[in-house]
Amino acid sequence: MAERKPIESWLTDMDGVLIHEGVPIPGADAFLKKLRESGRPFLVLTNNSIYTARDLHARLLRMGLEVPVENIWTSALATAKFLDDQRPGGTAYVIGEAGLTTALHDIGYVLTDQEPDYVVLGETRTYSFEAMTKAVRLINGGARFICTNPDETGPSNEGPLPAAGAVAALITKATGKQPYFAGKPNPLMMRTGLNAIGAHSETSAMIGDRMDTDVLAGMEAGMETFLVLTGLTRPEDIENFPYRPSHVVDSIADLVDRV
Repeated sequence: MAERKPIESWLTDMDGVLIHEGVPIPGADAFLKKLRESGRPFLVLTNNSIYTARDLHARLLRMGLEVPVENIWTSALATAKFLDDQRPGGTAYVIGEAGLTTALHDIGYVLTDQEPDYVVLGETRTYSFEAMTKAVRLINGGARFICTNPDETGPSNEGPLPAAGAVAALITKATGKQPYFAGKPNPLMMRTGLNAIGAHSETSAMIGDRMDTDVLAGMEAGMETFLVLTGLTRPEDIENFPYRPSHVVDSIADLVDRV
C-alpha cells in the first residue's frame, strides 16, 4: 500500500473537537494558532446550518478561538454551492435560520413558497408544524427535497434536541420522497470545502469526533482521518463500524505538533 503524501491542508469539525458545550477543548487554541501561523490552508466545518460563517467567527472569538470567516465551512454553504451548481438562479422554500437563508440569498436564489424549485430543510430552533405541512405539500407538488445534513439530534445544555435529519424523516414519511443531504457524511461537503481553499484530498486531513459523519466523510473524500476522543465516540465504539480512521488520538492537543 502506497504511503500517503505529507499533510498540507487540515479540515476539522467544530463541536467535540474544538469546543464542547460552548467551552474550548484544551489544545484547540494552540492548534488554530499553529495553523494560522503556518499559512497552510484549513477549514473548520460544522453540519449546523443555523449560523452564518460571520456569526460563528464571532461566537468562537468570544470563546478565545480565532478562526477567520473564510476558514469556516457550514452545511448551509455546502448546500448553497450544490444548488448553485445544479440550478443557478433558482427558487426555494426554506425551513431554517439566517445561516441557510443568507447562503441562498448570496448565490442569487429567490426564497418563495410559490412553486419553488426546491424545498430546503435546515436546522432551526423552532420547527413549525405549519412550515412542515407546507413543505410536504410543495414536495408532493413537484419541488425537489434538499436537506442540509442528516443529523437526527443536536446538542444543547439541557440534552439532545431533534435536528434536521429527524424532521427530514417526518417529511419523507409524509411524502415518500427522500431528501438529498448536502452535509457530512456526504463527501460533497468535503470536496466543495477543499475547492474553496484550493486544497487536494491527497494532501489533506480530516479531524472529527464522530465515526459516522466526520471519519466517514473524510475517508470517502480520500483524506487522511483523525478521530479525537473528546466528543461522542469512545474507543470501544470504533469496532462497531466496518471502517477505521487513519489515526485515533486523545484530543486536538495531540495534533498541534503535526501542523
